[in-house]
Amino acid sequence: MSSQVSETSIYEQHPYFFKDSEIFYPESDGEPMAETDFHINLITYLRTALENFFANRADVYVTGNIMFYYLEGAPNEVVSPDVMVCFGAPKGNRRTYKVWEENEVVPSVIFEIASRKTWVKDRNEKRELYELLGVQEYYIFNPEYPKRIPAFLAHKLKNGKLESVTVENGFVHSEILGLDVIDTGETLRLLDPKTNQFLPTVEELASENAALKAELEKLKKLLRNSES
Repeated sequence: MSSQVSETSIYEQHPYFFKDSEIFYPESDGEPMAETDFHINLITYLRTALENFFANRADVYVTGNIMFYYLEGAPNEVVSPDVMVCFGAPKGNRRTYKVWEENEVVPSVIFEIASRKTWVKDRNEKRELYELLGVQEYYIFNPEYPKRIPAFLAHKLKNGKLESVTVENGFVHSEILGLDVIDTGETLRLLDPKTNQFLPTVEELASENAALKAELEKLKKLLRNSES
């Protein structure tokens, strides 16, 4: 008896094999989330800060590094933005983001945290794709601050084109987010113009919570002393 295994039987043993010719949309591209701690930390900050900022908006979905499929029936037509904000898509955990399952909602705002390896693709190929899809604002930032090219690029959709926006003193206002996007010279931060405060990092939130807990304990102690 032959020891060879047919190609069909290999596919049938695969955990994602579907009968009836159902199309498989992978949940990962096998690529690492980011290249360095600078990239990972910034992606984490942007996603967490935006999730917290829009926490009370049930119709704003914030995510990142998720497989974003924009053409039904074509699993090769996929991209995985570092951070994307989808206005009109309900909150909730997803394994992938398929436009046709989201009432045709495409991301309104996308951030790509670029590196030497991805800079050209982020600036050209991805910009052209996001333009075609109708993304309204597209920001590219390289946290390693390359010497010969700008670290921060901003684009806004105008007449169907994602046009470059002048970044003055590291500052761009996002009409869609209602936030200022600022290159501080050390990293990229989001600032709420209504409070003139940066959206806090995870570390800043933890510090604020610790300070509040300490103040609460102090008040409890004062109350106990006053009752004794």
